[in-house]
Amino acid sequence: MVISLPKLANMFVQQLYTGCLSEAAYYIESNGIAAVIDPLRDIEEYLMLAKERNSTIRYIFETHFHADFVSGHLDLAAATGATIVYGPGTQTGFLVHVAKDGESFSIGELSVEVLHTPGHTLESSCYLLKDEQGKEHAVFTGDTLFVGDVGRPDLAQKTNEITMDDLAGMMYESLQHKIVPLADDVIVYPAHGAGSSCGKNIGPKTFSTIGEQKTTNYALQQQSKDDFIKAVTDGLAAPPQYFPINARINKEGYNSLDAILNKGMTALDIPSFKIKMKEAGVIIVDTRKASVFTEGFIPGSIFIGLEGRFAEWGGSLLPFDQEIILITDEGKEKESIVRLARVGFEKFGGHLAGGFEEWKKTGQSIDMIIDVEADELAMDMPFDDQLVIVDVRKIPEYADGHIKEALNIPLDELADPGSMANLEDNHNIYVHCAGGYRSVIAASLMKRQGIHNLRNVVGGWGKIKELNDKFKFEKSKEVLN
Repeated sequence: MVISLPKLANMFVQQLYTGCLSEAAYYIESNGIAAVIDPLRDIEEYLMLAKERNSTIRYIFETHFHADFVSGHLDLAAATGATIVYGPGTQTGFLVHVAKDGESFSIGELSVEVLHTPGHTLESSCYLLKDEQGKEHAVFTGDTLFVGDVGRPDLAQKTNEITMDDLAGMMYESLQHKIVPLADDVIVYPAHGAGSSCGKNIGPKTFSTIGEQKTTNYALQQQSKDDFIKAVTDGLAAPPQYFPINARINKEGYNSLDAILNKGMTALDIPSFKIKMKEAGVIIVDTRKASVFTEGFIPGSIFIGLEGRFAEWGGSLLPFDQEIILITDEGKEKESIVRLARVGFEKFGGHLAGGFEEWKKTGQSIDMIIDVEADELAMDMPFDDQLVIVDVRKIPEYADGHIKEALNIPLDELADPGSMANLEDNHNIYVHCAGGYRSVIAASLMKRQGIHNLRNVVGGWGKIKELNDKFKFEKSKEVLN
């Protein structure tokens, strides 16, 4: 998604926002010279924008080693000859320009100054954009400062050498000495928006101003360094499993996206697909819509639909060392591969030619998930002593309100078969999430573990709450207190 931003003469700034990752990349240009900040792995949009505007991409500025996606820095540099720039102290497995704190780069009539802001990571840096008069116009803050939040300080810990509190303290100093002193009208362009796991509670807007953040951002309201450390470290959820994998890939390098697509775009007929799916370690991933998947799927498939936070759940639930074969809607093969590659997946064995419809048409075995409405769950509960409700929402969601006696198994824990140890063959299992997307993922994971006596509650917690006279609800003690 392209978001229109304030423009000045001789200055063009474009935010390119990817909703399913809550990620913002930026394109800056002046007089035919351009730079890209924090590009995604699929680089076509940046190349097309430069071509349309008859410009040359000269720099690729990286705010830090991203943990939640694989950057497009290497492929974009190879395609354009642009220089990859990182902040002070950076060490990589490929050629980059390691900038000094305060170093300036010219982009046409504009300049970009490096502000080293360690805290989220040690090399984290912000980039201060100045207009042709040298006036500070905008700051690209990466994961140092978000709208309403700051970056989590627990991702770059090194056992006892550097602790989370150490990093939070560094972030306080970085913000106080590099960001807060900027003029109130300087625009803040962060790397992420709401929904990203890189912050605790990022606001819904994708850009702001320094002045607005000074008055509204809880982290900038803290009166001391100790208060800041406590505020930003309190209540941090565990990061998704793929974060350290992505950070390592971004630091060491990766295969080109074209090479990954060449393998993943291989169309497999049914005999070839059946042979492939029996190979050790091969995983079938079905990316169709949830409502379609439940009506029929290839046994053993894992559902992760493109309509939700697809890449994030793929990275959280799928192993990186096993080959993936895909079931998609027609024409969605490339999108499925690209979006998984964005979070570091590279092992693809192809996709089923003709998709699930071809599988079904030829009489192959299929599986299904029974969908039920919330009122059916309410009717069954008083009369079924083997009924078990599994709520797969996150712990804070569950704590804020749930069906009394519902079992909370957050979806990201279901990748571990041990999380299902309390579910038995004689249980009648009803699975729900907030709206119906995560519960279908959960049901597919349960099916793979041999748990088949289950039902998916359509509409999830949203529909359940509407029937408040038919359920008993409660909140967890930590919320009540």
